[in-house]
Order: sequence, then structure tokens, then C-alpha cells
Amino acid sequence: MLEAPKVRADVLARLDALEARQTKGRKQTTDRLTATCFDQQRAFLEDESTFATADCSRRAGKSNGIAKWLLEGPIKDPAAPSLYSTISRKEAKRIIWGVMKDLNRSLGLGYEPNESELILYRHGVASVYLMGVNTKDEIEKARGTGWGRVALDEAQTLPQYVQDMINDVLLPSFIDHDGKLRVIGTPSPVPSGFFYDTTVNPEYKHHKWTVWDNPYLKDKAPAMLEKVLRVRGLTVDDPGIQREWFGRWVLDSNALVFKYSPERNVYASLPAGLEWRHVLAVDLGHDDADAIVVLAFSDASPNVYLIEEHVEAKQTISALADRLDVLMSKYDPVALVMDTGGLGKKIAAELQQRRGLPVEAAEKKDKLAHIELVNDAFRTGRLFLPPGSRCGEDAMKVEWDRTTPEKPKISDRFHSDALDALLYGFRACLHWLHVPPAAPVAPPDSPERFAQAERELMEHLEHEAAAAIVERQEDEAWGWQ
Repeated sequence: MLEAPKVRADVLARLDALEARQTKGRKQTTDRLTATCFDQQRAFLEDESTFATADCSRRAGKSNGIAKWLLEGPIKDPAAPSLYSTISRKEAKRIIWGVMKDLNRSLGLGYEPNESELILYRHGVASVYLMGVNTKDEIEKARGTGWGRVALDEAQTLPQYVQDMINDVLLPSFIDHDGKLRVIGTPSPVPSGFFYDTTVNPEYKHHKWTVWDNPYLKDKAPAMLEKVLRVRGLTVDDPGIQREWFGRWVLDSNALVFKYSPERNVYASLPAGLEWRHVLAVDLGHDDADAIVVLAFSDASPNVYLIEEHVEAKQTISALADRLDVLMSKYDPVALVMDTGGLGKKIAAELQQRRGLPVEAAEKKDKLAHIELVNDAFRTGRLFLPPGSRCGEDAMKVEWDRTTPEKPKISDRFHSDALDALLYGFRACLHWLHVPPAAPVAPPDSPERFAQAERELMEHLEHEAAAAIVERQEDEAWGWQ
């Protein structure tokens, strides 16, 4: 029989040998990840900074790089899970879930994917999570876990309140495992917002690479870029080309669908002394999110003001009805308009029958014409949003897709439920009935009289154009040609 000290020494030796084998196995696994990286990806993967950004072009391999970084974390430290976040859970699945599963399978990383939870398990432990951040309530789901590695991807689409997620939710969670944050994206048309602020923050280590650094695509990129320039009739100096192909921040307001300007279209408080009427508008269910906006207008003003907005993910019909009941009591609106396409028709019927809510079907035909009406109000300073509104943030992110120049469409890179609700509600407001008081008549043949006549003519033409759009939409709605 072995003596106690010898037994103890033997056990310790075996434990040391087991730990050495596990350490060697983990290193061999992580080596397989880094071996598939190109230089810029490897520098990003091996960066030990607490905070870092990756500012890239399209097709640069940033999603592949961040997937490797997140998968590597729990292999090195099984107690420290990784978190991947982007604008919505649906987008998280589309962008990176398949990439992670392919890497796991091809490199033998030992993860087991759970499709319904969007969680990768390793040795029975939840190790890599995917989630969306499209509402403030969603980010609360990141609380309560000590994260090892966190990535915020497609950061140019993320709302400004994600900074609160970093400050209030993520940073305290990094204490457990010396956590690390990576913020990744492509420059947006306007150099402002959460991602831009992060890319110029001196507290972050900044990485940058493009499709021209990606060894798997760089040989194909010149021919494809030449084709894109030819088909779209552009030069390489075009702001969109500079962003998408070279990852450069270049102001390109023409790429944005909405002509909102924070300098022109933000108000501090409603004008005093007016009697306000209200419209409630609801957009249902893009990626399981409902959006409600409340608009105010007055017979004594040509302007419309957004005064409340609510965006809720995974909301039940009862919760939606409760919210609408509160807003109906608060504002007594002249209209409650709702997107009744698809399942929206059944939801509207449910709200009408069980809650007695006066739901009207929102006018959805000819969306581009509706956008032009809203844009005219933005340009002329007749539509106002409160500071920090979701609609205002989203208006700086919705882009045109001009892949087919003769038939531009709204890009599907970013969708705004709040702006869709704004479109429905703006159409239902009656601000256009406002008649301004008659201006004093200048003397005949005076310069003032000629200038006044010119202004009146332009206002008349604008009114006639808007009325023609409305009349055409109503004819189409009734089936008249």
C-alpha cells in the first residue's frame, strides 16, 4: 500500500498531467482558428486590448474574423462565455450563425449548436450567445452574466442607446473574466452616431482592413469593382464606392432615403397657445417588433410634431392593446392607423372586437410617394422630431439600394419600424388643411409685390403637387384609373 504522501503526490502528478493535456488540447484547437486567419484578421484576433474597433469595407471578412474571436474565447477560458449582438436577433442569425457552425464543423471545435436558442454549447455549457439590440428591453437580457468576449457587429446600424448598454450592462460584467469588447462595422453615409463616435474614441484600439486585404477575394475585387462602376455610371471617387469598397468615412447625404436634418427638424417643445390634435400610428411586426408613434398637429399651424414613440420586441397582442388603451385615453386621437398587411388584419380585428379600438387600415400603397411627402416636410421644416428620437436616429441609417440605377429601392441592410409608423401617421394628419392668414398686400409694381407674387405661386404649385399625389393614391385605393 502506498503511503499517504506518495498517494497525494501521485494524484497531484496525474492532475498536472491532465491539466497539461487539456491546455495543450485547447492550444491546438485555438491554433486551428488562427491558422485560417489572414494578417489583418490575426492582428484583430490576437489584440489583448479591452476595447477595440474594426472599421472595414464590405466583403473584408470581418464577420468571419469576429466569429473566430468569439469561438476562441470559451476554448481558452471555459468559464467565460462570448456574446454576439447586432441590430436584431434575426440579423444575428443571418450574419454569423452559419459562419460559426461552419467553422465549428470544419475545425472540430467541439461546439453543439442549439437552433432555437441561438446558443453554442461546449461540453454541455452555454458558451456563445447571439442576441439583438433593437429595443432597450432587449439589452437587459445581457445582464447577470460575466462575459469574456462581446462583439457588437454592423455597428453602423445600432442605436445610440447601445452606449448605455456598454456603460451600464457590459462593463460591470467584464470584472469576472477581464472581459473584452469589439465594435465592428462599415462606414455609414453620415459620419456621426454610435459607431463613428467609437471609431474616433482614443480609449479604443482601432483596426481597419478592406476587401483588398482579403486573400480569398482580393484577386476578384478589381474586375467586380470595374463592373459596378460601369453598370452604375460612377467613378471610384463616388462616396458610396469609397464607403463600401474602401471603408472610408465620406459624407453622402444623397445615399439616405429620408431628408431629415437634426439642425432643421428637431424641436425642444411644442409651440404654445395652439390647440393640438393627434394621430396614433402603428407598424406591426418586422422581426417581431411593434412601433407606435404619436403625432400632433393643429389647424393653426402647417407643422407636424412627433411627441411619443414606442418600439417593443416580442410584444403580445394584449400588451399592445394595453399600450394603445393608455395612449387613446391620453390623447383622444382623431385617427388610429395600423399596418393591416398579413397577420396585421387579424390583429386589427382582434383590437376592434375585444377592446373597441377604432383601428383604421394604414395607406401602404406607393410607399415611395409617401416618403416624398414626408421628405418635403423635412426639407421645408414642417415635420419635427424630439431630440434623441428613434425616428431621427433611424432616418440617418436607411439607405437607397442603387444596384439597378433606373429602379432604385430601399436597401434591406437596415429596416426601421418606427419610420414606417411615422409614414402611416403623417399621411393621416390634417395639417395640410391649414390656411395661413393673408399677408399684407405690397404696393403695385413694387419689388415687394413681385417677390410676394413669386412666393404665392411657388406655394400654390407645391400644394397642387401634393394634392395630385394624394388624389392619385386615393384613386388607386378605390381601383380607379
